[in-house]
Amino acid sequence: MTAAVPVSAADAIRAAGLRVTEPRRAVFTALAGHPHASAEDLHAQLPEVSLQSVYNALGDFATAGLVRRIEPAGHPMMFELRVADNHHHLVCTGCGAIEDVDCAVGHAPCLIPSETHGYRLATAEITYWGLCADCAQAADPA
Repeated sequence: MTAAVPVSAADAIRAAGLRVTEPRRAVFTALAGHPHASAEDLHAQLPEVSLQSVYNALGDFATAGLVRRIEPAGHPMMFELRVADNHHHLVCTGCGAIEDVDCAVGHAPCLIPSETHGYRLATAEITYWGLCADCAQAADPA
């Protein structure tokens, strides 16, 4: 499942309380077409925007709640526009592909750990690790 992206990058950026600049607009638009992208991935799509400007835009977007930052172990920090829900991720240990997986609908058992230690929980970040269908087939072509 992918999130619905606002029609206009400028409108989304403005709605997040940020000033619309060409680098921010370009980064947002590139991320809309490439979820789970690192700053380097986005920079490769935007050679006219400096890598530092890509990092700055992503940092500003994350602070404003416009993007979600994900940091799977062994992978660079990645970003996505799907921020309005508590979804999780599948990461392929073969090729590194990342996919969204929805949280449980209604009662979300992943939000109820066996021990809360007194915390008032709001979200849970769960990462599932394994082989995607292509890597699993390549590993066991039976």
